[in-house]
Amino acid sequence: MRIVTYKRINEFAKKHADSELALRFWYAPTGKKDWDSLTDIKNDFNSVDYVGNHRFVFNIKGNSYRLIAIISFNAKKVYIRFIGTHAEYDKIQDIQNI
Repeated sequence: MRIVTYKRINEFAKKHADSELALRFWYAPTGKKDWDSLTDIKNDFNSVDYVGNHRFVFNIKGNSYRLIAIISFNAKKVYIRFIGTHAEYDKIQDIQNI
C-alpha cells in the first residue's frame, strides 16, 4: 500500500514524542501490504474499525492515539486523514467526512 503522506506522522510525532515509535510500527508494515479488504487489514491490525465512507480507524500505542485513514483498495493507497489523541478523536462530529 502506498501511504499518503508520511508528513502527517512526522508533524504529529513532533507534538507527541511518545507516539513516534508506535506510528513507525504502523507505517512500516502498512507500506509493505497489499490489502484487498477489511479482513486483510484485520489480519495485520486486529483492532482496526471500519467507520464508513472508506474510512478506517487504527488504535495507536495501546489506544492512546487514533489514526483515521481512507483506504482505496483498488488504487492500493492509504490516505492519512487524522492522527490525534483519543480525546481529540472523541470530539469528531462527522467521522465519515473527515
